[in-house]
Amino acid sequence: MATINIYCFVVFILLSITVQINSQICEKTPQYGECSTNSACRCFHMMGADDNTGICGFLWPTCSRLLRCNSSDNSCLQSNTICVQHPQCDDLPLCYPATMIDQNMCPPMKNKINLKWKQNAITVAGGNGQRQQLNQLYFPQGIFIDERKNIIIADTSNHRIVEWKYNAKEGQVIAGGNGMGNQMDQLFHPTDVIFDEQNHSIIIADFLNRRVVQWVNQKQQILIDNIHCRSLEMDKYGFLYVSDYEKNEVRRWKMGEYNEGIVVAGGNGRGDQLNQLNYPTFIFVDEDQSIYVTDAGNHRVLKWRKDAKEGVVVAGGNGEGGNRNQLSAPQGVIVDDLGQIYVADSENHRVMRWCEGKKEGEIVVGGNGIGGESNQLSSPAGLSFDDKGNLYVVDVSNHRIQKFEIIL
Repeated sequence: MATINIYCFVVFILLSITVQINSQICEKTPQYGECSTNSACRCFHMMGADDNTGICGFLWPTCSRLLRCNSSDNSCLQSNTICVQHPQCDDLPLCYPATMIDQNMCPPMKNKINLKWKQNAITVAGGNGQRQQLNQLYFPQGIFIDERKNIIIADTSNHRIVEWKYNAKEGQVIAGGNGMGNQMDQLFHPTDVIFDEQNHSIIIADFLNRRVVQWVNQKQQILIDNIHCRSLEMDKYGFLYVSDYEKNEVRRWKMGEYNEGIVVAGGNGRGDQLNQLNYPTFIFVDEDQSIYVTDAGNHRVLKWRKDAKEGVVVAGGNGEGGNRNQLSAPQGVIVDDLGQIYVADSENHRVMRWCEGKKEGEIVVGGNGIGGESNQLSSPAGLSFDDKGNLYVVDVSNHRIQKFEIIL
């Protein structure tokens, strides 16, 4: 993201504006993507610019007050306006007021390329030994952070899903917790969980029961059966993605239509070719429906673009090891809006950041040997960010969730 001054007839965006405006261009950002510290501002793609280039502006003007751009050249006849795409208001380009793209209204976000986190974490869940009390966890795996910074945790060896409210001293059971088993009110080593905000349900990878289940107000239903489900993701279109640890593939389902699904990564047997996976664990799906898969048995992360027949190695892939160009049994993976890839490098007890195309990554947190100190990790798995950019790490063998605060 770059901050620029826009003048009349800026060549780059071929727009007409009659006053100098202190605004910012948002690059590599989806339509309505985050671009400002003001959460009411979003990226508006500009006419005549690259597909993922836009200008950061206030999202909520009255649509009826916005005039359409000149259809012949996408210019604006009104002074102090810019022609942008705004499909929430109109399918055709609209003239946007310059006052609504000023940095006073939409302050730029801090450059995320060099973000750093405090190296001593805060324990925000668990950390009180490995049993089943409500202030304890037992080999947790996946997490989901909601908008209120509540943490939903797959408490794997306790066969339950627990929710820790923000700043709570203990969690509450929201699924399972009725012993290990395959009854509808039971779970058997759940490894991941997501919250479906549309219908306020939780969806669980019930790993050793070989099923994906949905819980709504303590009512359960099986969504997908006979699948060695390891991790779950949902994209912005509502498609559900599941990694199958046994079949070495990732499948996608349309919500509500749980037939065979579509293979979107792997599915060509276990192996180390670019069209194969070897014990896939966690997955992440970006705005373009590209799928990032931690290919644990091959000690690498693969990126599969939508409809691709094979993946591209974006982290690791240089054999098992602890060098900067290697991973060891990677687990959790998340990608920020600049395409930087964060990997829980499980057996190296660290979290790494990789930029696509780079030959090696950098240590973000951990990497201080296996241990239980605040600057150490032990077999990290699930990863997540909150809306402030704080990094949450499931510290599996320490039976806790660690929060690494962002350095502003």
